[in-house]
Amino acid sequence: MKYRVLHYGEEPLRAASEPVKEINNDIRKLVDDMFETMYESKGVGLAAPQVGVNLRLAVIDTGDDPLVLINPEIIKTSGKETCDEGCLSLPGLSEKVERAKKVVAEATDIDGARYEIEAEDLLARAIQHELDHLDGILFIDRISKARKLQIKHELELIKQGESLYDDDAEEDSGETL
Repeated sequence: MKYRVLHYGEEPLRAASEPVKEINNDIRKLVDDMFETMYESKGVGLAAPQVGVNLRLAVIDTGDDPLVLINPEIIKTSGKETCDEGCLSLPGLSEKVERAKKVVAEATDIDGARYEIEAEDLLARAIQHELDHLDGILFIDRISKARKLQIKHELELIKQGESLYDDDAEEDSGETL
């Protein structure tokens, strides 16, 4: 079942998520539905809060192996890079965001096994972006106040349910996390 992705301005996006206490059939179904939603929305990552579920759970697929991150945490970061970043919850908006170039994260997979992953570039950015969602943080919280003022109109449009994608243009102008 495809979920509706919440947009900027909807309160559940700003809440800190609760840990997943048990991996059961409901969680497995949620994971499947989140992957379906992410793929249909042409994203590379999706966090449970983006579909209105207050759990520390995210899915990511940057083209290699799809990842399920249950109760994830970043345990190490290194380097810095600034890249354009988008978000399914801010459709059509992308901004330059500085993030760690490399991360080491721990998470539990869908079978209940705890694992560690080392990531860099897009995967590292996706992990950081999705874990921010689990703490109620959006990528626009990581841009300057001056830039946020410059895009105030666009943010208001998104809050009102609009998309910034040009209907005649190709939506895939970059990676949408």
